[in-house]
Amino acid sequence: MILTEDASDRKRHIEEKLQQEQETLSFIRESLEKSDQLTKNMVSILSSFESRLMQLENSIIPVHKQTENLQRLQDNVEKTLSCLDHVISYYHVAKDTEKIIKEGPAGRLEEYLNCMAKIQKAVEYFQDNNPDSPELNRVKFLFEKGKESLESEFRNLLTRHCKAVPPVIILDLIAGDDEIETAEDPALNLLPENILQDLTCISMWLVEYGRNLDFMNVYYQIRSNQLDRTIKGLKEHFRKNSSSSGVLYSPAIQNKRKDTPSKKAIKRPVFIPGTIRKAQNLLKQYSQHGLDGKKGVSNLAPTEGHDHELRGKHLSDTLNEKHGPAVGKEDILDSEIDSYIHCVSAFVKLAQIEYQLLTGIIPEHHQKKTFDSLIQEALDGLMVEGESIVSTARRAIMRHDYSAVLTIFPILKHLKQMKQEFDQVLQGTAASTKNKLPVLITSMETTGAKALEEFADSIKNDPDKEYNMPKDGTVHELTSNAILFLQQLLDFQETASAMLASQETGSSTSTYNFEFSRRLLSNYICKILGNLQLNLHSKAKVYEDTALGAVFLLNNFNYILKSLEKSELIQLVAVTQKNADKTYKGHIDEQLHIYQRSWGKVTSPINESNMPAIQPGTKLKDKERQAIKDRFKAFNDGLEELCKIQKSWAIPDKEQRDKIRRAQKENVTGVYSNFWQKYANVPFTKNTEKYIKYRVEQVEDMIEKLFDTSA
Repeated sequence: MILTEDASDRKRHIEEKLQQEQETLSFIRESLEKSDQLTKNMVSILSSFESRLMQLENSIIPVHKQTENLQRLQDNVEKTLSCLDHVISYYHVAKDTEKIIKEGPAGRLEEYLNCMAKIQKAVEYFQDNNPDSPELNRVKFLFEKGKESLESEFRNLLTRHCKAVPPVIILDLIAGDDEIETAEDPALNLLPENILQDLTCISMWLVEYGRNLDFMNVYYQIRSNQLDRTIKGLKEHFRKNSSSSGVLYSPAIQNKRKDTPSKKAIKRPVFIPGTIRKAQNLLKQYSQHGLDGKKGVSNLAPTEGHDHELRGKHLSDTLNEKHGPAVGKEDILDSEIDSYIHCVSAFVKLAQIEYQLLTGIIPEHHQKKTFDSLIQEALDGLMVEGESIVSTARRAIMRHDYSAVLTIFPILKHLKQMKQEFDQVLQGTAASTKNKLPVLITSMETTGAKALEEFADSIKNDPDKEYNMPKDGTVHELTSNAILFLQQLLDFQETASAMLASQETGSSTSTYNFEFSRRLLSNYICKILGNLQLNLHSKAKVYEDTALGAVFLLNNFNYILKSLEKSELIQLVAVTQKNADKTYKGHIDEQLHIYQRSWGKVTSPINESNMPAIQPGTKLKDKERQAIKDRFKAFNDGLEELCKIQKSWAIPDKEQRDKIRRAQKENVTGVYSNFWQKYANVPFTKNTEKYIKYRVEQVEDMIEKLFDTSA
């Protein structure tokens, strides 16, 4: 029973479950049917929408294409109209710009260049598109007219605004770069800033569009003329101020220099006006009539030190004292030398400024050539003037006027100092341009070397003529000339060494060291002094009186020694002759001894060894009395004769003069004092005043008056 009931329950449960599943399946079936129906509806809607879209597309696309075509047509029309306007504008260019082109660019360069740009474009258009159009000829004519006007304006601007730089500004410019800056000083601006900008614009346009480089020739011709005028103006400035002394700088800059310390040494011309020329004048005056009016005589004392300015002042004072103020011709020659030296410096400075100016106007690849052409006229003028100075010196040397070489020294020294700046300024120019200064330097060195060598020979071969000898035995003109000449070399040691080296090796001493150059000059000075010494010994033989010959040599040797000691000459001589001073002192002592022997005729008669022995208290024999008389008379006659003769002799050096007088006093009065004390009280004569004419003090006074014509 129980099993039957369980089976019935399970069966009922299964049936219920089956019924539920059937209901679920039925629901799913219904849902699927609804879904299918919805899908069909959606597909129907979409199909309908697609159909409508296709209908819309078929209607819109033709309209769109038609609109697009219309837009394209509109753009083409606008572009065509724009092109037509552009083309038509070319036909109006001539009319629009003709007035401005004819009036020229003066005062409205920017507007003028804009018009030229329009004309240039019109020319290009007609050449490319309508070469047969009459408008092409018209715009071409305007373009050429405009180009000519620009070239003319370029010339006019340069001509109107290019002015020679005043000489005072030039002198200030070459006085020192640290104190005067070109950019800060309007007076040094060669062209106003606005004019420089206009010239630059015109230059750039002519190069780019004008296809014409003739304006560069115009530029260098005008600027070259102004540079040459500036240099000539500086020369004229020196000519007008030839009577002035010192370097001619402007007062404003002089005051500035007093208040403002320099940052570095200022490079300026080294020539002191008048110094060289006055030295030349002295040398010539010596050779004509001597400084004291006696042929062959020189009373010129050695100059103190070796400073150039002090020597120049000494020479000037001596010349003025003896011959009055320097005449106009010498001042003019001084001015010419000074002018040339300053003109060389001015050229270098101005050329630097010209090149800076040129770089802003002339195209880069034409700058060097244009600059080369620009400086030619002024540079050639300087070189011609330099060669003229050399030629003048050569002619003077041929006349045996060796003082002419003194003109070359300051110029050559300055040229060599300026050579480095010269080379820098001329860098990039033609080789012929760069070689002009070295050729002039070589020419001056060769001429100077010849003068130096011939001067040395002239010292050696100066003739021994009686009329050419100083009557009083003072310093000979030959000695004065030689010393003056050598002293001038002190300020130009490197220059003189270069001359000597060029003579020996054919090259400049710039290739040698300082010691070599110094030795060359030392050898030359020693050669001069050696030749002078030989010639002086030969000249001394002209004197019949050996004592006067000794005084002559003593004076000359003493003058040489003092001149050497009071200058750098002694240091130069010591390079090759270590004891030159001792040698000359030995020569002086030797001549002093020779001179002192001339007093033997005075002291020998009264020398105790030559006197007869006299016994005190005994009566003198006639022979003994006569012997004493003869000795006194011989002494008196000898003393009077020598004092009379030697009183007119000259020993310019006070130290030597006093030394000789002291020595003679000691020598003569010592012997005479002994003789006088021994025989003055001896009754050898009744006429005592006839024989005992002088006391010892009187003898000293007479000797003190030796070498003094005014005593």
